Amino acid sequence: MRILNKIMAFFRRWMDRFLQGTYDHFWCHLPEKRGWLTRLMLRLFYTGITVNEDDLESLRQMQKDGIVVFATKYRSLFETLYFHNRYSDLKAPFPEIAFDRRFILGQPILRIFRIILGHIDHMLRFRAIHNPYKSHYFRRQLCAGKSALVSMVSEKGFYKRYVKQGPDPLTYLLRMQMDLERPIYIAPHLFLYGTKPQKTKHGVLGAGFGTEEKPGRFKRISTLFRTPDKLLVEMSEPINLKKFIEKPKHKNRTIEYLSYALRQKIIERINQHRRSVLGPVLKTPLELKETVLRNEEFRRYLQERAISQGKQVQDFHKEVDKYLTEIAAKYNTNYINFLKMCVRWLTDNMFDGVDLDNESLRKFRKASQKGPVVLVPCHKSHIDYLILSYLLFVNNLPCPLIAAGKNLSFFPMGTIFRNCGAFFIRRTFKGAALYSRVFAEYIHRLLEEGFNIEFFLEGGRSRTGKLVLPKFGLLSILLAAYRNGACKNLYFMPIYIGYDRVIEEGEYLHEVEGGQKKAESLSGLVKARKVLKRRYGSIFVRFDEPIHIQAVLSQFDKPFEKMDNAEQGVVCRNLGHRIIMAINRQTVVTPQSLVAAAVLTDFPEGFTEAELFERVGFLISFLKNQEAELSSTLEEPKYAVKSALESFVNDKFIKVIEEEDDKDNNEEEKREEDSEPQETRYKVVDKRRINLEYYKNNCISFFIPAALASLCVLADEDDTFTLSQIVEPYEELQTLFKNEFHYDLDTTLDQQLRKILKNAIDQHYVIPHPTLPETYTVTEEGRKMLGIYASFLKNFFESYLLVLKVMSLQPSKALDKKDRMKKFSAMGFSQYKKGELSCMEAISKITFENAYSFFTAQGIKDKEDVEKIEEYNRKLNRYLSFLP
Repeated sequence: MRILNKIMAFFRRWMDRFLQGTYDHFWCHLPEKRGWLTRLMLRLFYTGITVNEDDLESLRQMQKDGIVVFATKYRSLFETLYFHNRYSDLKAPFPEIAFDRRFILGQPILRIFRIILGHIDHMLRFRAIHNPYKSHYFRRQLCAGKSALVSMVSEKGFYKRYVKQGPDPLTYLLRMQMDLERPIYIAPHLFLYGTKPQKTKHGVLGAGFGTEEKPGRFKRISTLFRTPDKLLVEMSEPINLKKFIEKPKHKNRTIEYLSYALRQKIIERINQHRRSVLGPVLKTPLELKETVLRNEEFRRYLQERAISQGKQVQDFHKEVDKYLTEIAAKYNTNYINFLKMCVRWLTDNMFDGVDLDNESLRKFRKASQKGPVVLVPCHKSHIDYLILSYLLFVNNLPCPLIAAGKNLSFFPMGTIFRNCGAFFIRRTFKGAALYSRVFAEYIHRLLEEGFNIEFFLEGGRSRTGKLVLPKFGLLSILLAAYRNGACKNLYFMPIYIGYDRVIEEGEYLHEVEGGQKKAESLSGLVKARKVLKRRYGSIFVRFDEPIHIQAVLSQFDKPFEKMDNAEQGVVCRNLGHRIIMAINRQTVVTPQSLVAAAVLTDFPEGFTEAELFERVGFLISFLKNQEAELSSTLEEPKYAVKSALESFVNDKFIKVIEEEDDKDNNEEEKREEDSEPQETRYKVVDKRRINLEYYKNNCISFFIPAALASLCVLADEDDTFTLSQIVEPYEELQTLFKNEFHYDLDTTLDQQLRKILKNAIDQHYVIPHPTLPETYTVTEEGRKMLGIYASFLKNFFESYLLVLKVMSLQPSKALDKKDRMKKFSAMGFSQYKKGELSCMEAISKITFENAYSFFTAQGIKDKEDVEKIEEYNRKLNRYLSFLP
């Protein structure tokens, strides 16, 4: 017996040494150190997969702050090994433990023996199976700095939780977090084996190969070896378990409820991330029509309409079918790929490429993982929507469904646009109540399905270069869909798209001068081929911070659902103006816009290159103070300005002039002058001022507040003024030009003026009074510079005065809109010939329309409104008299 005890004691000592004094040997642990052959094979296997550096940096930061647990939707050995191998090679956190998983292959032989013997020894000693949950193996490993992996959806996991009532990894992690100060971070990860949108019907191949999210084994391997660049791995927004537990809605809840809520939250984030990359599941046109017609509220609307008009409901079903066929977009990746090749050729051969910063894409990705995003770009060219869809597509983001005017549905472009995601909208819903309702239902379904939508808040393309006042029709429909529960979250993404030169330059000039807009057609497309022979510089794309609809609604006292139509209209207009202001903030200032601004606001008698460089330098200094973004070409301003000047000279917007010698000078003075090289002088071609006005207006939004304030100071006539003296005229000018410019809704007039004055003081144009508070003195140099700022407004004053004069001569009902515009233009050209109009760009159909709209809103209906006409005439002329 003594010998047997000695043998047993020896065996125990040997077992303890072999097991290293612990039973912490489990199949769920993947060894950090692997054999060289295994490392080589896995490295070759996974090297082709692109790794997101931002995700790695976030993981490193989370590991410093707490404990990292990777989460995937589906249980997959392929994905587990990817994390374990690739992330460890990149010195980032990687999972060494996988909840509820067993790894036999790849384990070192010695470790396999330890696991087997450890389980046997534990069973012999304690008469129980060694369990990593009960022994708190997971807790010890995680607290020691290791990372783990957990999968959300698996048949074994479901059976274990609900049938056998076994341990749940999320429940375990939640209990662990309740005892820890350090946070546990759940890092959900999305795996996609392609970026092709998922359809409701997969076909034979789809059934065999699986989906992009959950592929079959053959598709995994073929994607990895044939097209590894299509395999996408990205981290969704992490979840801090500490903050999750502390949420008010989670207090006093059972651990089972918290576990269920956490699982749903993780799956929801991964699903939303998938939608942000692939887009929602694509339905067939018939499925979409049936979804609309099966909606109970819409069916009631049709029944009520049928009863009121004495018709059958089926008659309206036919109309609804016709309208949906007219409206609805399709989404065909073959068309998208074809358009991608076309746009790539366009950007490579007609432009110098697209300037897009990574921060813009990051903003979009982050917002699209939380809910549908409404992309709202400015509209300067027909290629805006092509460029934006192209950029999203090549960056593994889904192309949005785009609201396009029905005028673009002509063959063959209409078919191409529709299959690339365009849905068509009529310019007006007047007299088409059913069409209006069907369109609203279509928008509701798009948001409900989770589609991103793109539309142009300005309605049509800007013919003047500056942003057009927003049109609120589609925006109000989107807000109504949100109010009716189409989606929980809704984000509006303001986007700036700008160009060094626009393709439609000649077309815009024709329309601004009063010409009729030409309808889009195939013949027009063929005739436009001459634009393919030119180069148009760079394309600039910038995304502003997304505007969450809840952030806008929180500024109003009443809940959105309880607002009446008038109050909802206020919300809609508020949001519209915020979007326009955000787009203006993202404007990239180009050399072309700076040169145009410089030559139109100064130099009536011509200029030299040196004078132009000096004036552009002054404008650049102001823009930097405003934190405006300058084109990268302006890093070398002299070269950029000279290139822009040469392009305008080549296009005959600006001409070279030669100065005549003064005949009164004596011969000696002439010889001295002739001995010195004469610097080339330039002058704007009068008939082309309107072209340059377009490019000046590209950056005018940055100068307007300073222009208004400068004119107020100049109109005060005294060199010394107080802040209170310019508040009223500043507000008056803002009101006068409310149809022309957009103003900041979040700052008061006082705040705006103080910011402008600070810049003027920094530039030494204005000096604070040494003793009197809120009192300032204009310097001699400052008066000249304030005049340059104010001159941005000169052509607008002349346009408004011209419109007022025509209105004072004829009753408003005497001419229809078309004839009225002709009258304005005719009067403008007449005044210009007589020298009564100094700015040719004042003859602008767009500005005439804005001025006429303003004056009629002020109660000036016809020539009988003498008192109001004289009042505005006096004010406008007074302000104009102070402009250089």
